Amino acid sequence: MDYTIEVEQETDGRWLAEVPELPGVLAYGATMNQAQSKAEALALRVLAERLESQESQPQAIRIHLAAAA
Repeated sequence: MDYTIEVEQETDGRWLAEVPELPGVLAYGATMNQAQSKAEALALRVLAERLESQESQPQAIRIHLAAAA
């Protein structure tokens, strides 16, 4: 499955990164890279939890970074 990390800069200067395919997976960071890293780590935690609780089956995954808006 493919996952995309979308990022945008908030009006207060913080960066927000979100994985639309995984509801609730979003993270703020002081920099774009920090927000992307946090969102990727959170996405991997969510996927691991789903596997551990047998909510989903193992699958190949790819995570893509979307261009900042």
